[in-house]
Amino acid sequence: MTSTVKTNELSQILAPISLDFKALDELIRLRLASKVALIDQISSYIIQAGGKRVRPALLLLVSKSLANGQETPHALELAAVVEFIHTATLLHDDVVDESTLRRGRETANAAFGNAASVLVGDFLYSRAFQMMVTPNDLRVMEILSDATNTIAEGEVLQLLNMNDPEVDEQSYLQVIRYKTAKLFEASTQLGAILAKATIERQEDAAAFGRHIGTAFQLMDDLLDYTAEAAQMGKNAGDDLREGKPTLPLIYLLENGSKEEQLLVRAAIEQNQDLPEDVFAQILHAVQNSGALDYTQAAAKREVDLAIECLKHFPKNEATDALHALCQYSLSRQT
Repeated sequence: MTSTVKTNELSQILAPISLDFKALDELIRLRLASKVALIDQISSYIIQAGGKRVRPALLLLVSKSLANGQETPHALELAAVVEFIHTATLLHDDVVDESTLRRGRETANAAFGNAASVLVGDFLYSRAFQMMVTPNDLRVMEILSDATNTIAEGEVLQLLNMNDPEVDEQSYLQVIRYKTAKLFEASTQLGAILAKATIERQEDAAAFGRHIGTAFQLMDDLLDYTAEAAQMGKNAGDDLREGKPTLPLIYLLENGSKEEQLLVRAAIEQNQDLPEDVFAQILHAVQNSGALDYTQAAAKREVDLAIECLKHFPKNEATDALHALCQYSLSRQT
């Protein structure tokens, strides 16, 4: 099946759930409300920062696709849960990584301090767990609790990999599947469960989320070396400066010249002390070594696997949007 949606504009791709998204925004504002002023302040700051909300979009689209457009109870509530879990991980990530820029503005930790960011992240997690009991479905709670646990394991694995030039591609992909793809997988699986799809379609939906989530992260790896800060909303080369051996660097470590390998190895080990001229050399090497083509090809393989998972989905506009999201994941610039 070939999608009838031909656009790189995310808002157009998500047109089948545009009304749902408006309702989701209102629900998020409502559920983030707290009597504690600082929580309200940071929550409002996070909302105003925007974000693509791809994970809740996937939940809503899969649900709408497999239910053939019929209403699925609790879809908005669980879409908000997924977004809260994702946002909590970002708050904690930025503290761990000492990041100062996200989505084109100061990170919450830069604006409000590390302690406040960590604690509001904890609030978002706990609010998500309050909300996930609403459907009164043990399977829903199992999927979300397993996902949050796996994400935490992924965070620790990434921490162990920091400043380690010996990390190979397989180890790095494990971090992606734990830290990033797992919440994509939970989102799409929940969408199928809410649509009361068969076990086979639930498994297809989960695999779809896992593959497209991996593709999104691989493209983030690539964009870290190609996009301007104004496009990505963060500083170019942040992964390298944080000592993260992502796929472009892993490729260069295995396929670059001896000089390039030594340069990258030293850069990963010393990360934030990296002089700008050394960063410029590594950036040039990444962009001219085939590393970015290799990363793009890896993302394309994941997208092809994701598309294969949709072959038994009903033919409707929501399924078309899922196909279009696959292509968007490869062509996006932010």
